[in-house]
Amino acid sequence: MAVDLTKEITQALEDYSTEVERDLEESKKKVAKEAVQELKSTSPKRNKGGGAYAKSWGTQKQGTAIIVRNKNHYQITHLLEYGHKKRNGGSVRAFPHISIAEEHAINNFEKTVESKLKK
Repeated sequence: MAVDLTKEITQALEDYSTEVERDLEESKKKVAKEAVQELKSTSPKRNKGGGAYAKSWGTQKQGTAIIVRNKNHYQITHLLEYGHKKRNGGSVRAFPHISIAEEHAINNFEKTVESKLKK
């Protein structure tokens, strides 16, 4: 009888663990997709450039992580986010957009995971 109870408890914990892993994976995908959409809408766009920088945001899976990245214009993300000095003097102002989207993604992920674990 004690063996049966142990097996049932073990099985219940395995089922719960599987459900939590599935919920975490769904939450990661959902929040990453929302972050990409936010970055596409809030990224700086040149009048003549057609918004190529903003359109390049996407996700990439690395192991268990989902990375939000700019596929084609990754070289200028830091320059746009923080500003930079010009070659011949002066400076270009910062266009903070990544840190804002990151903060929203962190908060959304926490809320999503909490709500899924409470059910």
